[in-house]
Amino acid sequence: SWVLILNSGTMTIEEQVSKGIMAAMKAKDTIRLEVLRNIKKVFIEAKSVAGAPEQIADSESVKIIQKLAKQGRESAEIYKNQGREAHEMAQVEVLNEFLPKQLSEEELRTALKVIIEKVGATSAKEMGKVMGVASKELAGVADGKAISAIVKELLS
Repeated sequence: SWVLILNSGTMTIEEQVSKGIMAAMKAKDTIRLEVLRNIKKVFIEAKSVAGAPEQIADSESVKIIQKLAKQGRESAEIYKNQGREAHEMAQVEVLNEFLPKQLSEEELRTALKVIIEKVGATSAKEMGKVMGVASKELAGVADGKAISAIVKELLS
């Protein structure tokens, strides 16, 4: 049973991943170790880009982990047809621990109604304006496709 180290004072996601690697090694948790090492590898690659900061901001870390989780879900979907998705989904579970909690459809719908009101949009023609604001404000807590579908529904 893993207790997330998130929000433990001032520890960045990058530091949490490094700590998690040590804990997973001690616990001989191979799936967790594989996932955390992969995250660390991607962090190192991101930092090796010219002009990149020495430390990765948590907002950037979340984007990286979201991308890995999305790839994992897509791989699981492919493997599902072959009955081998369990390993991929176990990896996605580990990745999800480092991501902000996703909004429920109900919470997303409420947030989008507020954004639509704030932007003053009244028709589907103004979907772009709403999407621009929604994408920024809801980054990391809602899927772009879900945002788009609900905005389309609310404006039509």
